[in-house]
Amino acid sequence: MTRALAAVLFALVGCTPRPGLDGAVPSLDTLGKGLPKGFLWGTATAAHQIEGGNDNDWTDWEAGSFPDGTPHIADGKPSGQACDSWNRFDEDLAAMQAMGVTTYRFSVEWSRLEPTEGAWDAAAMARYRDWTVRLRAAGIEPMVTLHHFTLPKWVAARKGFETTDTQAAFEAFVRRVGAELQDTVDFWCPFNEINVYAAQGYLSGVWPPGTKDDTALQVTVMSNMLKAHAKAAAGLREVDTVDANGDGAATVITHAHHVRVFQPASHSVLDTAIAGLTDDVANEAIPRAFQTGRIRFSVPGTIEIDEAVDGLAGSIDVLSLNYYTRDIIRADLGSAALSQSYFKGGRPRNDLGWDLYPDGLYLMLKRFSSYGWPLYVSENGTADAADDFRSDYLAQHVAAIERAVKEGADVRGYYHWSLMDNFEWAEGYTASFGLYAVDFGNTFARNKRPSVDTFTAIGANIPR
Repeated sequence: MTRALAAVLFALVGCTPRPGLDGAVPSLDTLGKGLPKGFLWGTATAAHQIEGGNDNDWTDWEAGSFPDGTPHIADGKPSGQACDSWNRFDEDLAAMQAMGVTTYRFSVEWSRLEPTEGAWDAAAMARYRDWTVRLRAAGIEPMVTLHHFTLPKWVAARKGFETTDTQAAFEAFVRRVGAELQDTVDFWCPFNEINVYAAQGYLSGVWPPGTKDDTALQVTVMSNMLKAHAKAAAGLREVDTVDANGDGAATVITHAHHVRVFQPASHSVLDTAIAGLTDDVANEAIPRAFQTGRIRFSVPGTIEIDEAVDGLAGSIDVLSLNYYTRDIIRADLGSAALSQSYFKGGRPRNDLGWDLYPDGLYLMLKRFSSYGWPLYVSENGTADAADDFRSDYLAQHVAAIERAVKEGADVRGYYHWSLMDNFEWAEGYTASFGLYAVDFGNTFARNKRPSVDTFTAIGANIPR
C-alpha cells in the first residue's frame, strides 16, 4: 500500500473524500460461487507496516520533515510498534482462522534479518520460519514477499537500487531466506510494486530517499530492480527444491504489480497521448519485461532504455495485480510526470479521496490475462475507518473477478488489503484499510469490523 496510490505514480492531487459506491451490490448468498475450485482466499500485510520495532531506511525518514516543515508522515507519528505483530502472531493467525482464509501474503524484513552486512539474525529467521510452519499447519498457504518498500540502513547508505551493486546483496539475502524456508514456502514474491516504489521515492519524493522530479533516476531504479528480480528468481529456484504443499512445484514466483486505470481527461490528442504514455510506463513496461526479457522504458526527452537481461524472461510463473482505483489524466507538460490527475466530481470516493471503480479490476484482469500467466489479486481494499462501504467494495470487486473468470481469465486467488489497520507509509495511521481495527499504542487488540462477516461469507461460498 502506498501514498502514491493517490498520486498515480506521478502526481498527487487533493480532493474531498465522499464515501459510497455506485451500482448494485451482489448478493452474498451466491458471491464466491463463480470463482474456480481451489481459489485461494486470503489477506495481505507487510512487515514494516505491522511488526513494530524495525530499524531501516524508513526509521529516520519517519522522524523528518519536508523543506516547508510538513512532516514526512501525515499525522507526524512514526511506525513505532505498529500492530506489534512481531509479538502477536498468535492473534493474527487466530483472526485469519476465524475468517476461513486459505492463504496469507506477508513480507520478511531484510533489516531485521541482516541488520548489518553479513550479520545474520538466526533468531529472527527462526521466528519467521515458525510463522510459516504454523500457517501451513492451519491450512493457510504462505506467500512470502522479500522486498516491500524498506531497505536496511547499510543498503540505503550505498544508494539502494539507484546502483547496480545492490542486486548482489539482494540476491544473497533472497537465497538465504529461500534456503531457510524451502520446506514450508513455495510461493515467493521478490518485489512488491516496483513501479510505485520508484515513483514515490524519485518522482513524487514523498518516500525515502525523497528525490523529487527525477524521471530518469526513477526509471533507472525500476530497471535495476527488474534485474535484481531476475537474479532473485534464479536464486530461489536453486535453493528452494522442496515442494511444501505437494502440488508438484517447489517454487512459484510472482511479482505484485500495481495497476490502475488511466483515462484521458478529454478527447484531445495531448491528453490521450499522455494518458497512454503513463499507462505504458506504469502498467505495461514491467509485465512486458517479464515476458520478453528486455527492459524497455521510453519517456520522451528524458530517458530511453532498451536492454536484454539474462534470466528475466520466464522469471515469473504467475502475475499478481494490486488494484485499488483509477485516475483521470490531464496533460501538463510543465511537470516531470507530463500530467496531473484528478477525480471527476460526484464520483464515490473512500476516506483518502480515491475513486471507487470496481470495473477497473475486471478490465485489468481481462487485459493482463492476454499475457498468458495465471493471475492473482495480491492486494485490493479501501480506506474506510467507519466500515461504511468496505463490505460493498469487497463484494463488487469479487463480482468483477467472477465476471473476468466467466469470460476466460485464469484468476487463482485474492488477497484483501489488509488483515488489519496498520502503518500506511506516508499516510501514517490516518488511513484504515483493515478488516480488523487495532487499538494502537494501548492494548493492540484486533477488533473485528462488520466487513469481516462479508469476507467470511464470500470465502465460504468458494468451491473446494
